[in-house]
Amino acid sequence: MNEKATDAAVIYRLGATDPAGHIFTLSCRIADPDPEGQEIYWPAWIPGSYLIREYARHVMSLEASGAGGQLAVHKLDKATWRIEPTTGPLLITAEIYAHDLSVRGAFLDSGHAFINGVCTFPAVRRHEADRCVLHLEAPAGLPGPDWSVATSLTRLTGAAGHFGAFSAQGYDELVDRPVLLGPLVQANFEVAGVPHRLNFVGAPDIDLERISEDVTTICSSHADLFGTPLPLAAYDFLVTVLPKGYGGLEHSESSALVCSRGDLPIPGETGVTAGYRKFLGLVSHEYFHLWNVKRLRPAEFAPYDLQRENYTRQLWLFEGITSYYDDLALLRSGLISADSYLDMVGKSFTRVYRSGGRRRQTLEEASFDAWIKFYRPDENAPNALVSYYTKGAMVALALDLELRLRTDGRVSLDTVMQALWQEYGAAKGLPDGAFERVAEAVSGLRLDEFFQQALRTTVDPPVGILLAQFGVRLQLRPAQSPEDLGGKLKGPDEQPPAWLGIGTRQEAERLMVAHVNLGGPGHKAGLSAGDQLVALNQERLDQARLTASLRRLALDREAQLHVFRRDELQELSIRPARPPRDTASLSLDDTADPDTLARRVAWLGE
Repeated sequence: MNEKATDAAVIYRLGATDPAGHIFTLSCRIADPDPEGQEIYWPAWIPGSYLIREYARHVMSLEASGAGGQLAVHKLDKATWRIEPTTGPLLITAEIYAHDLSVRGAFLDSGHAFINGVCTFPAVRRHEADRCVLHLEAPAGLPGPDWSVATSLTRLTGAAGHFGAFSAQGYDELVDRPVLLGPLVQANFEVAGVPHRLNFVGAPDIDLERISEDVTTICSSHADLFGTPLPLAAYDFLVTVLPKGYGGLEHSESSALVCSRGDLPIPGETGVTAGYRKFLGLVSHEYFHLWNVKRLRPAEFAPYDLQRENYTRQLWLFEGITSYYDDLALLRSGLISADSYLDMVGKSFTRVYRSGGRRRQTLEEASFDAWIKFYRPDENAPNALVSYYTKGAMVALALDLELRLRTDGRVSLDTVMQALWQEYGAAKGLPDGAFERVAEAVSGLRLDEFFQQALRTTVDPPVGILLAQFGVRLQLRPAQSPEDLGGKLKGPDEQPPAWLGIGTRQEAERLMVAHVNLGGPGHKAGLSAGDQLVALNQERLDQARLTASLRRLALDREAQLHVFRRDELQELSIRPARPPRDTASLSLDDTADPDTLARRVAWLGE
């Protein structure tokens, strides 16, 4: 046995003992327990996802023993246990339930496993900063191909990809190094001389060579922006492929991704489909976080307190700016055209313009209230909040164009991010207001008015005016159908349907009201989220019939709407209105003057 695998202050051992029951068996050996009684606890949240998730709820059983045998265990609160005093090594054993297929949880079945440390490993009070070791035990008796291991943890024993012992320099590092286990499909590549690896589970037939080439190009684009050498020794993409799914979570030396199987190209497939473009954008987003949030991070996160909310008003910066660069990197890498890029921006703008909450919540408020609003959306979310991802990206675009325009191309958002990295890239924490100070310092501009409006008021950024000075037209039009998410108009430009000011969802045979826009026709008529739409002007409704009916309705003339509310039939009078112009389309304006076109080339490359 490697000596380093046995000499740590805390040694964890994790076994996939019951894949059918989705249960990991954990042991935790503490060499020098607290003589007053050792406390352990599970985190309440995971960095990158700002919601209290109470990971201790997955603990199914917990016992402790010492040299003298079984020890009493007392639960102090929802996530903390204290073991009675003992001398010598303390051994804690627990069963952990793992059946969460998201990037924020842990999962185990007979097909694969994914380990997020916040879900599976307790923190040991007084030893959080001490080096720890994890022994991963191979599951026994599983059908199919042999499992292998993908993680950025430092390997102590076993060959690459094998089960064995791993180490981390403290608890924060342990939980920042997720593990993907299973019959993995893998590809290796380098960025700036640093080894990178793609690890897929659930995707046996993908065009791995093409994906690897495209991801290499994207990662290289981000590396070029921040400069080399890269601030790490190796990087892993841990990708779980599902029939349908989407999500990502950043880590310091890896990222956890979930994508739909149909989004990945198969051998022989050419072109960039909408699904593949979405996957590449996800890869780009999480890789950009390698710098922006994992090392450049809010001062409030330095260090993380994983037992309670960590409030900051800067999430717009770390998620919004990242959201701006994720798609821009696809364009800069040559993977998509400027038209395709502008189509994506149009969809992003549409999500902002359709949010009534942008008139009630500023970007700084959205960042601060992420813990109670953004990650807990309900039927009133469209009226109450704005996304610091999408509006943050809109502000980032506006700032980039503002800087380029007012400095005659000398300074851009690239320049600001590079300066920010140089000053704050050692993970010491970015104080509130430091970004604004750096932007003004590198540009030589007064930007207080820009930031005041963009971050602390509910006024929309003037993106249309700015885009026009870069040879890009912004058009706001009514939605053509419920499927019209913005961007390039698909199909003919028809007369848009009348507007009821509601969102709907189809549940089997029932058409349900998902949300009601405050001040819209549905709100004035008395509709409520959760109502079942039955008939409009005596005609039975489903989603297709509703869209067709709305195309025939006269504006500002009352219609009769029948709904079930809590199984009681109600008749409402509703007056359809002209649909709002909240759907954004962006296009290149090739009639612009030469100076404008030159600015566009400097920004978009064409």
